[in-house]
Amino acid sequence: MTKYIFTLGGVVSSLGKGIASAALGSLLHARGYTIRMRKLDPYLNVDPGTMSPYQHGEVFVTEDGAETDLDLGHYERFANVNCRKTDSISGGRIYFNVLQKERRGDYLGATVQAIPHVSNEIKSFLTSDLTGEDFVLYEVGGTVGDIEGTLFLEAIRQFANEVGRENVCFVFLTLLPYIDTAGELKTKPTQHAIKTLLEAGIQADILLCRSKIALGADERRKLALFCNVAADDVVMALDVDNIYKIPLAYHEQKLDVQVLKHFGMLDGAAAPDLKKWRAIVDTMASYDNHIEIAVVGKYCALPDAYKSIGEAFTAAGIANGRKVKVAWVDAEKLEKLSDAEVQKALKPYHGILVPGGFGNRGIAGKIKAAQYAREHKVPYFGICLGMQMAVIEACRNLCGIADADSAELNERCTPVISKMKVWEKDGKKEIRPDNGDLGGTMRLGAYPCAIADKGSLAYRIYGQGLIRERHRHRYEMDIAFAGRLADKGVVVSGLSPDGLLPEIIEIPAHPFFIGVQFHPEFTSRPASPNPIFKAFVKACIDRAG
Repeated sequence: MTKYIFTLGGVVSSLGKGIASAALGSLLHARGYTIRMRKLDPYLNVDPGTMSPYQHGEVFVTEDGAETDLDLGHYERFANVNCRKTDSISGGRIYFNVLQKERRGDYLGATVQAIPHVSNEIKSFLTSDLTGEDFVLYEVGGTVGDIEGTLFLEAIRQFANEVGRENVCFVFLTLLPYIDTAGELKTKPTQHAIKTLLEAGIQADILLCRSKIALGADERRKLALFCNVAADDVVMALDVDNIYKIPLAYHEQKLDVQVLKHFGMLDGAAAPDLKKWRAIVDTMASYDNHIEIAVVGKYCALPDAYKSIGEAFTAAGIANGRKVKVAWVDAEKLEKLSDAEVQKALKPYHGILVPGGFGNRGIAGKIKAAQYAREHKVPYFGICLGMQMAVIEACRNLCGIADADSAELNERCTPVISKMKVWEKDGKKEIRPDNGDLGGTMRLGAYPCAIADKGSLAYRIYGQGLIRERHRHRYEMDIAFAGRLADKGVVVSGLSPDGLLPEIIEIPAHPFFIGVQFHPEFTSRPASPNPIFKAFVKACIDRAG
């Protein structure tokens, strides 16, 4: 029977429940079990698609086109499984579903209430679209005691009773603050958090204790006593300098052992195959040099806004045996500089990446970055909006179209970037009206891209003529300008199979200049980096010498 693991958090937010759940999933996967990774987000947005990255970090896109929390990126990178639309749900989506059912009359005139209707909707999600996996791991967003999470806790309490308490494990991630003046780890905040959890009717089975120093025997016994768990179920989660050490660290602390013991599955369980993680950690520890790459973005004050890009660079650095240092360059500050000042600001870097984004802020700075990279033969990688900025720059400065711009950003322009109104998905037409909703209306998920020219940079990178990558955008380069750009040395090397949507542009005469409409960072994993990131980092290493 499927076993269910819920990772909850207490004391403070941002403890790393997503990475903790992902690392545990990776350990179970390394033992040969089939797993499913899922996220419960109590906030009232239907999904994070319309939320500012400053509010919630990046929006991660799944293969089948869901806009989700960035933790699903951790799940995919650590557990090496593709998440689905059905692996993430928010409080907003739960309430939305309940109200739709009420409007349709599905409740047969009943008074619609938090319990049982909302709690039942949550429980319905917990078992939806499962295919007999050995383990399903759920991360519960927020911190125990948050008002938004109350009904989620009630739902999983009910769920544990219904499927059998022996089939459910509650892992509680907590913080043990260290008081320097007292020289002590303090357990009282965890005791209070566990008390709050118990008030919701949930008994933690395993405590996963974050701390910067090791947990002593006395503290372990105190936590076990006051939190009603066995001493062996108090598991240390020491701070590490590299998140890819976490699976190894958790295994060393026997987290996976205690989970299997809880389920009565330890006897006869296969030992985990951790060669991949040891190789990754050993490679990263052996770096004797580094390159530095500028990411010219608009959300640089919060690196989590570009979480998958940062991790994709880590993976590409592992593959190339060179540490990649990312410099987050604020596009808004760059746009205020003269050309000479831009050159001075960007000259120290071995490569430039311009990521995706929305809105006018920082646009001029991104265009300046693309122009600098093109003119000074610096390796350039444009993702989504970063590709569009490279197209606009080339149209203005090479093709002489002075008012070239994106229709998203400027209503009075020559729109070399236009809003998509019709495209194909799985053989069917997708249509978006001009005045439609913002949420969930983009070209989302994996789509094919055809690369016809075997001599192109794109083909050399991928080694095949048809690829699939994940998308998240409403606007696209207008194919009508491809000829004029090609005359100036900027070619469209990747297209949608119907030949209508430009997917990849490149400059053959440049050492490395490529822009892609899709988001290759979403499919990059520590042991298997996305080919474009790997090639871009190699080009930057070649430039560094």
